[in-house]
Amino acid sequence: MASEHSTEVELTAYPLGATPRTSGETAPYSHETVDTVEATEGFSLPPTDGGKDAWLFLLACFMLEALIWGFPASYGVFQEYYSTHEPFAGSGNIAVVGACAMGIMYMDVIVMFVILKYFPKFRVWATPIGLVIMCLALGLGSLSTKISHLIITQGILYAIGGGLAWTPILFYIEEWWVRRRGFAYGATMAGLGLSGAILPVVLEWLLHRYGFRTTLRVCALSFVALNFPILFFFKPRLPLSQTAQSRGLDMSFWKSSNYLILQSGNIIQSVGFFLPAIYMPTYARSLGASSLESIVTVILLNGAAFFGSLIMGVAVDKYHVTTCLFVSAMGSTVAVFLLWGLATSLAPLYVFCIVYGAFGGCQSSSWSAIIRDTREKKRGADSGMVFACLSVGKGVGNLCSGPLSEALLHAGPWKAGMAYGTGYGPLIACTGITALLGGWSFAARRIGWL
Repeated sequence: MASEHSTEVELTAYPLGATPRTSGETAPYSHETVDTVEATEGFSLPPTDGGKDAWLFLLACFMLEALIWGFPASYGVFQEYYSTHEPFAGSGNIAVVGACAMGIMYMDVIVMFVILKYFPKFRVWATPIGLVIMCLALGLGSLSTKISHLIITQGILYAIGGGLAWTPILFYIEEWWVRRRGFAYGATMAGLGLSGAILPVVLEWLLHRYGFRTTLRVCALSFVALNFPILFFFKPRLPLSQTAQSRGLDMSFWKSSNYLILQSGNIIQSVGFFLPAIYMPTYARSLGASSLESIVTVILLNGAAFFGSLIMGVAVDKYHVTTCLFVSAMGSTVAVFLLWGLATSLAPLYVFCIVYGAFGGCQSSSWSAIIRDTREKKRGADSGMVFACLSVGKGVGNLCSGPLSEALLHAGPWKAGMAYGTGYGPLIACTGITALLGGWSFAARRIGWL
């Protein structure tokens, strides 16, 4: 760990993705270079891994994550409403709206990253422009009369704006947090868990009191009120002149078996991961739960993910990433097969939501360690590009989960007891199997493949 940290400290003055040269070569940016720049240009850089500016920046990342990703993560509330209220009641592909919002946003991060990599001056504008697009998407969505309209607005357009607004985090977080980078990513992604625990209650109340049109408009205005003030703290640590010099994209990490194994686990886990969040409220209603009691499932899933993300962020700074992923996979698998599969009342279903949210919802917080492991094998790999590719992998799984879930539900109930005997049996099996296989990198490391 000491060697890792000493290497990363050298990177604090480097542009994103740049690496120290070998002995005898001159590094593009070193601490001495920065000191010289500070002396000649009359400014000093704020400290990394702590200090007022670093913590305020992390707070801004937390808030952006919470609002950008928390809204589509709470789509289960909308799905239940759309399924039972006009003009969408009885329509097909309702689940596709949420799958598009999350899936495309995961995937378009790589496109936004490349754009901001080659046009660094646009980074400062990316987040406010993206937030405007998101608000526009929700406003237009409030005018929808068909599910196809919602897919385009609340799904696709929202995802484009969200991806653009979020991507600058990949550039800035590398500058502000070095020794505790895993913690920084974990704390950022915990924002999704917290907002996912709060938003369902608010959305449920708004939807049933005012309808979906007013709800989407209120959400659009709330995004403006809550997001734009924090942009004052969302800023780079290094001057643009220091971060804009390395614009090449080294994709050689795709030839690394380590990366491919870890990425495959990420994709497999993502195929089933989103299914409980989408269908928990509906399943709870099938058990006789009231509207509020069904929404509690989403609250517990996301609230537990908040704590799981924080713990995973700290853990990957101390333990090997495959060990952390194995613990996550086993906890998720046990929760699915023993808690959801045997749940015939609300109490065990709530326990499932807590356990699954904590163990399954933290997987993305391990990406900083996957990046570190990948760059140990491929020194030229760009950290942000590795993250973006992992995001694409999760997006592929998310997009597959929408049509897959529709097909699994139409497969009909199994001749079995407990929850397996309901129409959700195939969903439960799919979620459990993908959760287990998502941690297969632990076995790959044991047999020497990784």
